[in-house]
Amino acid sequence: MASRMEIFSPEGLRIDGRRWNEVRHFRCAINTHPVSSDGSAIIEQGNTKVICNVIGPVEPTLRSRVVPDRVSISVKVVVAPFSTIDRRKRSQNDSRIQEMCSSIQHVFEDAVIAHLFPRSQIDVNLYVVAQDGGVLQACINATTLALIDAGVPMYDYVCACTAGMLDREVLLDLNRIEESDMPFLTMATIGSKRKVALLQLEMKVQFDRLEPMMAASMSGCHHIRDLMDNEVRKHGKSRLERGSL
Repeated sequence: MASRMEIFSPEGLRIDGRRWNEVRHFRCAINTHPVSSDGSAIIEQGNTKVICNVIGPVEPTLRSRVVPDRVSISVKVVVAPFSTIDRRKRSQNDSRIQEMCSSIQHVFEDAVIAHLFPRSQIDVNLYVVAQDGGVLQACINATTLALIDAGVPMYDYVCACTAGMLDREVLLDLNRIEESDMPFLTMATIGSKRKVALLQLEMKVQFDRLEPMMAASMSGCHHIRDLMDNEVRKHGKSRLERGSL
């Protein structure tokens, strides 16, 4: 475990050179796998990389998945064995993966305008290629872009970001080393308003420290939303110029 001096220096710099309120390098792209899926996206946040493929809305293959008045959403997360240093293979029955799938499913059941597609299903397949902290937030952000690429109507962007507390210092968008050394939360918001879709706290934290962590995470969500919106508009403009819309 890294020392606290390494994580946050007296000069106000973190282990990767960022200030407390700076997000990691963010790169995203949509329509990356147009042949194998209806919508696709890639998200890179720091050294964390996630690929998302969306299939649907389509007719459910199982009768048990039919919901008369809305679309049903299923989420599958596959973690590559080479995504971490220890190269441990995770099965689909892993409790952490199941918890992540459930969280993502609940978030997008509220974000998608579900009543427009009754008796149908949407399959979200997420592939974690590299892990360096913030895996859940990267999966949520990738799912948002893939659903937009698939043409699934949503109320607004769903964006997620983490924030942690080191002593009395709030740190935004944690990497793997930072996550292992401090309590942190993952927040997902819908749109530019203060509507929280997900709030997941990994460790115990004092109540008076929770509010600054939430405020920092929300500001990170808004910043990521702007970056994602720029990419969507850029992609839409390029397709319009090619005449493919």
